[in-house]
Amino acid sequence: MTQASAVAAPPLTVFIEGIGLLGPGMSDWMQSRGVLAGSATYQPARCVVPLPMALPAAERRRAGTVVKVALAVGQEAVAMSGLAANALPSVFSSSSGDAINCHEICSALASSDRLISPTRFHNSVHNAASGYWSISSGAMASSSVLCAHDGSFAAGLLEAMAQVMLEQTPVLLVAYDTDYPEPLRSVRPLPDTFGVALVLAPRRSQRSLAQWQLAPGAYLSDAPTQRVENEALELLRSRIPAARCLPLLCSVAAQSQGEVLLDYLPGRQLAVQVAPCF
Repeated sequence: MTQASAVAAPPLTVFIEGIGLLGPGMSDWMQSRGVLAGSATYQPARCVVPLPMALPAAERRRAGTVVKVALAVGQEAVAMSGLAANALPSVFSSSSGDAINCHEICSALASSDRLISPTRFHNSVHNAASGYWSISSGAMASSSVLCAHDGSFAAGLLEAMAQVMLEQTPVLLVAYDTDYPEPLRSVRPLPDTFGVALVLAPRRSQRSLAQWQLAPGAYLSDAPTQRVENEALELLRSRIPAARCLPLLCSVAAQSQGEVLLDYLPGRQLAVQVAPCF
């Protein structure tokens, strides 16, 4: 009787078809690409979040900052990919959701008048950005919503890459964070708003910007987290959970090849093998 040989699992391999980016001093991916590649000077500035014009007027008035940044980067990434937004499954990931709305609800509960507006309550759920995305894009595909504290970007990336491989279909990943007002800010001191979106596909195309892989059994590492050479960008990376994506984006902008280690679990990093597609 012979023992059946084990079949090695293939690596999770995805191709980057589109990128959306919005953060302090970064208005979109195209404007930020030179900064991330190290060929342009980074100019720090407060994040300017555009109005979500794809939403109907009523929903636009109700949308908070977290929804606006999620829609802005999602729309940019999908437009770059050339794919139909309404057909893309999605993964939304945030360390704490709508921080500003959370502050307003806490302020109301701490006041003599504890009535909370229906709009505040409606926007308090963690999947609010995903719901507004489906309204603005007409998306009917499945949507997952995650939260993993400071490891939320890595958790979202792992989920999105697994879905791409399992379903063999492109997936939209959107990660975002907003800053808390005081007094919550002193406990959770995120300095500003940041959002990133990625369209990940199972096969390479003429639009592909990079290839990313996670090797089975070796996608977690206890090596130090990847840092960004630019000190100002490194400060963003270390202080805003969604900005943990910056080492990956730098590798795409610089067309570099190798391994990128992203903050994930305490003492364990997500090890992503990166290579350009140019």
